[in-house]
Amino acid sequence: MEALREVEAELTVYVHPSNAADVPRAVSRQLSGLLFSYEERFDGVLLAHEAQLVDEDNKENATKEKDKKEAKLEEDKKEAKIEEETEAKSNKKPKILKAKILNGLVPFFGVRVCANLLLFSPQPGMLLEGKVEMLGKESIHAVVLGVFSVAIMSDDIHEKFRFKRKSHGGRFVSRSDREHFIKRGTMIRFSVKSVDTEMNCHITGSLIPPHTGSMRWLSVHDAEYASEISSRWIQASKVSRMNKNTEYSRMKIAW
Repeated sequence: MEALREVEAELTVYVHPSNAADVPRAVSRQLSGLLFSYEERFDGVLLAHEAQLVDEDNKENATKEKDKKEAKLEEDKKEAKIEEETEAKSNKKPKILKAKILNGLVPFFGVRVCANLLLFSPQPGMLLEGKVEMLGKESIHAVVLGVFSVAIMSDDIHEKFRFKRKSHGGRFVSRSDREHFIKRGTMIRFSVKSVDTEMNCHITGSLIPPHTGSMRWLSVHDAEYASEISSRWIQASKVSRMNKNTEYSRMKIAW
């Protein structure tokens, strides 16, 4: 989905001294408190995170080593790398991470963190996909990723759609093709018209731009969308084959 993006960020997480015995867990708890809420600093809603504490000593040493090795030949670089890996394996002493104590009544300490973040960041003009939860003559209401609400008002529904009331709630049917309809439970593709970040990314959508409507109908009758689906399938198949024998570390997600 276009609105999903993965970013790498260097953060400073403030931890209470009572959690000093298990800093990684405390950092994870702090980041999990931001899940599924809009964060202006990230320009999106945090969906998942994977964080690693930064070892300041190793960071400084690595920078110095990099400056020295720039003048050496490629073969020397490989040999130096092998020696460093061997030395790292033989050293079983625990690493000491630097942290700064903040002045004040409660002395929290700041921990440098390198984090991979999965963000939901919809922008006007993007094409998103959602499931219709409720609809009527004046509007269509859907959800994206099962969490984020979408409202498409009558002015933003293409004039080719005509609302037909049924006993089970009604549906929008295309005047040009009766097979193109939208009802409760239909997966739709819509254009983002605006995003209200104060309401945790409430989206106002539109079905007027091209390549929007019922995803099922578009997959058959819209060449561009059909090509996009095919590309996604090919890419997913390649990734699946590449990672068949690879172990993944699960992202920590708190609901």
